[in-house]
Formats: sequence, structure tokens, C-alpha cells
Amino acid sequence: MDHLVERNLAQIRDRIANAAIRAGRNPRDVTLVAVTKTQPLSSVMAALRAGQIDFGENRVQEAVTKFAPLRTGLQQPLRLHIIGGLQTNKARDAARIAEVIETLDRPRLADALVAAIDKEGRTPELLVQVNVGDEPQKSGVPRTQADPFIEDCKSRFGPALRGLMCIPPEGADPGPHFAWLAECAARHGLLELSMGMSADFETAIAYGATCVRIGTAIFGERDPLLRLHRANRLQSG
Repeated sequence: MDHLVERNLAQIRDRIANAAIRAGRNPRDVTLVAVTKTQPLSSVMAALRAGQIDFGENRVQEAVTKFAPLRTGLQQPLRLHIIGGLQTNKARDAARIAEVIETLDRPRLADALVAAIDKEGRTPELLVQVNVGDEPQKSGVPRTQADPFIEDCKSRFGPALRGLMCIPPEGADPGPHFAWLAECAARHGLLELSMGMSADFETAIAYGATCVRIGTAIFGERDPLLRLHRANRLQSG
């Protein structure tokens, strides 16, 4: 596993660097977030040994279970990103464990995070997730509501609000969606753009991504039985 993860990370880092250079950008300005959702702890350890610092988890409980014990005695830096839809009742756990929460997308969650930050005495970096395709099944503030919501979050969180995040519609050309998000961030003076995954991160970098979230290209396909189980659970719930 170590050899496979190390090889894949090296290849992804090279592709990130080349994409940044083609776009006239400094490769150091693009952060790679290794997405470890449903991956075992051994995969996380392999990535850490290969020098990976930033990791992304969809579910707060999985992040707590996986990363809280890992931090004990860890000598190297580690930054945890929450990249999945965040329930308000998990806001305090997220504020406690994460360095970055990328999925701030509604007023009730903003309220919960204000309270969580106050109780924990710890303020993660925050990104507003925009539903750039206005897809009903996806999290994210709709495009038409993005500007007022971002302004409200800027007034509430100040410099902790660092940027925007999006997931373009599957099968669509991601370029126009990335361009829209970059323009929106620029309007609000926000510097961080989390956009681009395994299939489209090079395009995202061309449009200004400062953070790309990559799982499959590093760790391989997730267990298909696990994917089916989760899909059935979502349909039934």
C-alpha cells in the first residue's frame, strides 16, 4: 500500500505542478487535499509517510474516529478538511477537530458554527460551498443566494472566511462553473478556491483553484459494495 500511495501521490503532484505552470501560476499556490473518506487508517498512514499534510473527510464522525487518535504523538503537521455536507448537530465536533470546514452553506449552519467556535475557543478556516449547478440533490448555497450569504458570513466570521468551494454537475463541462466561482470569490475579496477533483483538477487549476480534492487517483476506487450500501441507505432515508 505504501508504495502504491507514494507513487500515486508523486504522479498527482507532478500533474498539479505542470497544470499550474501551464496556467502561469506557481505550483506552491495549489494545495493537494487527499480525500480519505471510507479509506482505512493504513491508507492515511501511507500518505503521511509520503509527506502528505492535508486530508479531506466527508463525515465528521468518521473524521473523529480516524484522525483524533492519529494526532496523538504525531510529529509531522496534519490539516484536516471537512468536505462533506455538515449537519448543525455536528458543528461543534467539526470545530474541534478540523483545520478547515469547506461546506458552510446555510444560515442555520452559520449559527451553529458561531456557537461551536465560541464554546471550543477554536476557529477553523471556513469556505462557503456554492451549488454552482443549482442541483437539488447537492449541498451548497444556490447561485442566486450566494452573494448575500457570503457577505453575511464575512461579517460574522471575519478573516476566518477564506474562500469558496464547489462541485460542478457530473458530466457537464466544469470550466464555466469554475470560472463563475472564481469571479464570485474575486467580487468578495476571497482568496481561496477549493475546486477540482480526480477527473477535473487540472481544469480547475487553469481557472484559479488554490485547493484540489483528490481521492480516487491517490487511493484507488472505493469498495463498490460500500458504495452500494451507502447509496441504498440514502435512497431509503
